[in-house]
Amino acid sequence: MDIAQVTNVVHDIDRAVKFHRDVLGLPLLFQAPPSLAFFQCGSVRLMLSPPENAEQDHPGSFLYFRVNDIESVHRTLAGKGVKFVDAPHRVHAAADYDLWMTFFHDPDHNPMALMEEKPKRKAS
Repeated sequence: MDIAQVTNVVHDIDRAVKFHRDVLGLPLLFQAPPSLAFFQCGSVRLMLSPPENAEQDHPGSFLYFRVNDIESVHRTLAGKGVKFVDAPHRVHAAADYDLWMTFFHDPDHNPMALMEEKPKRKAS
C-alpha cells in the first residue's frame, strides 16, 4: 500500500501556496475554492487545508523531502528566508550510506525536513 496524499493544516492559503510553490519549488497541481491547494511531491500529493474544527487545528506530520545535495538545498532555502532549526547533519550511519537531515517549519509551523542518503565511498 502506498501513501497517495498527505494533508497539512494552514491558516492563510495564499501565504501557504507562495511558500510551497515559490520557496520550496513544489509543483502546484490546482486550488479548489474556497481554501484548498494541492501540490505534487514525487508520487505523493500534498493537500493544504484550513482546519475543519478545533481538533484539527495543530501542526501536521513531519514532511521529509528527499534531496540529492542537502547542503546546497539548505543554502538555497535559507537564502529564500527559510529559518532552519539546525544545520544539515548526519543522523544515522548505515552500511552503505549516511543519512543526513536538517529541520525547518512552514509559515503555519508544520514541521518539515530535508533528507539525503549519502552513499559511502568504497575504499580503493
